[in-house]
Amino acid sequence: MTSVKISLIYGVNKIDKLKISVYAICKNEEKFVKRWLRSMSEADEIFVTDTGSSDKTVPLLKDGGAKVQTVVLNEWRFDTARNLSLDFVSDDTDICVCTDLDEVFEKGWREKLEKVWIKGKITRARYNYTWSFNEDGTHDVTFLLDKIHARHGYKWVHPVHEILKYENGSEIFIETDIQLNHYPDSAKSRRQYLPLLELSVKEAPNDDRNVHYLGREYMFYGKWDKCIETLKYHLSLPSARWLDERCASMRYIARAYRAKGDLKNASVWLYRAVAEAPYLREPYVETAYLAYLEENWEKVYFAIQEALKIKKRPKTYINEGFCWDSTVYDLGAVAAYNLGLYEKSLELAEKAYELNPNDERIKNNFEIIKRAAEIKRTPE
Repeated sequence: MTSVKISLIYGVNKIDKLKISVYAICKNEEKFVKRWLRSMSEADEIFVTDTGSSDKTVPLLKDGGAKVQTVVLNEWRFDTARNLSLDFVSDDTDICVCTDLDEVFEKGWREKLEKVWIKGKITRARYNYTWSFNEDGTHDVTFLLDKIHARHGYKWVHPVHEILKYENGSEIFIETDIQLNHYPDSAKSRRQYLPLLELSVKEAPNDDRNVHYLGREYMFYGKWDKCIETLKYHLSLPSARWLDERCASMRYIARAYRAKGDLKNASVWLYRAVAEAPYLREPYVETAYLAYLEENWEKVYFAIQEALKIKKRPKTYINEGFCWDSTVYDLGAVAAYNLGLYEKSLELAEKAYELNPNDERIKNNFEIIKRAAEIKRTPE
């Protein structure tokens, strides 16, 4: 009896075997198929909905044991494709795992999931997702994702940046230490995202999440005025309460003003971003960069010192890689040097060089700062 109770506390009752199915949508992803199938092989079944591949994606999937259906959508929407894919999954599945073919689980993910999932009680699981990697292969932008869910009660909503909606009452989440890594095809186009986001906001104009995404997409496209207008609208929505995302909207507005040459308004919006989420590095580092462009070394130095007080990187999609790499120390070193703080500049430059030893500019700066500090130490 004791062992059964322990199993129920820490995870699934081992008397009940869990059936786990992976499902995905794809189109022309032949170069990812074999790697993806190896990663997903811990599942009982693998279901793929192909939306019109013209390469070897489908035969490679079938050869690898995946169950494949082909659908043609006259009007492309990610939520429609995902729902068709979910409908394809066996009805007796206990746990559905939604991934894309450019994503890879680290080994042992099934065992980690089984340890914490309680059949009939848990509805959804969160796990670590690395969206991007540094040049040296270390994890860069990492946040929590939650596309592991119970078979029934869920559907996908929104044309793009689609999310799972639960229709059977309250969700019960479980945390896991599963790791999923993203290795995207850099040549793949994002051109469908903007019109789909515009459609999404047209369908649900008060959905703060998608309004934020649309404003960000306008920023990616260099549509500065639309970016500013849309993100100001996001901030006006009563439901836009997540401070991290509000701070990001303010930072993006500042970027748009900076791109338009309006540094005054850019600075104002960065001050607002700092006030909105003073516990995040991002607004301080962007403030430092803007001050760097203005050669306001006191402001750069102050903002970097404030950023470095924040030690913990949040696990949300909002975090920016440049706030946690050599950039912070590089900016601080330049500012300290220009303020005549050579010892502090050397400390920061050494850290920047340690984090990014292949950057010639950082290396040269380090040598210049080191010589300046040595001269300063030498008695006349």
